[in-house]
Amino acid sequence: MNTIYGLYGVTPDEADTARMLALVRSACEGGMRILQLRNKVASPALREAQARALRTLTREYRCALIINDDAKLAAAVDADGAHLGAEDGSIREARALLGPDKLLGATCYGSIDNARRAIADGADHIAFGGFFQSSVKPGNPQRPLSLLTEAKREFKVPVVAIGGITQATTPQLIEAGADAVAVITALFGAPDVAKAAREFCAIFTQRRESKP
Repeated sequence: MNTIYGLYGVTPDEADTARMLALVRSACEGGMRILQLRNKVASPALREAQARALRTLTREYRCALIINDDAKLAAAVDADGAHLGAEDGSIREARALLGPDKLLGATCYGSIDNARRAIADGADHIAFGGFFQSSVKPGNPQRPLSLLTEAKREFKVPVVAIGGITQATTPQLIEAGADAVAVITALFGAPDVAKAAREFCAIFTQRRESKP
C-alpha cells in the first residue's frame, strides 16, 4: 500500500482530458506522488475515460491514483484507492469492494467523531478541512489548526489537510500535525505547475530532514 505523505494533488474540474493529463504530468514531473481524480462536472463516461487515462499516466510516475466519490470506479480502473465524503456511500462497503490493500480515505470535515467512525469502518487515512478560504468551496467553514493536532494525537493513520492551501500555509499545517496537504488551485492553477509541485514537495522534504 502507498503511503499518504506530502503533496496530494486534486484535479480541477476539467472537461478537456488532454489538458488534464498535461497538468498532471507537469505535477508528477515536479515530484507529486499522490493524485485524486475529482471532477464534479464530468459525466460518468468522461469520469471513467479520465480515470483510465490517468491510471496509465500515474503508473508511469509511480504516483498513487485515488478516485473521489466513487469506489466502484476505483475498482473498475484498478486505481490505488478511493476517497469518500459523507454522501458518497459507505466506507465499510467501499473497503469490502476494494479489498485490504487499496487506499481508502474519508473526509471528516471538522469532526473527530467522524474520523473515529471512518477508521472503524476501514478508512486508512482521514482528511479534515477546510483550513483557509477556498476558491473551490468558498462557503465552507474554516477549521482550527488544533483539529490536526488532536487527530494526530489520537489516530495512527495519516492525516490530510484540505482547503485553500498554498505553499505559504503548508508549514503551519505540517507543524499542527498534517502528513499531507490536498491542493487544487495552488498546484494546478499555478503558472508553472511543475515548479509549484517542487515547492510543495521541498517543504515536506525539509520538514522530514529537520526531524531529530
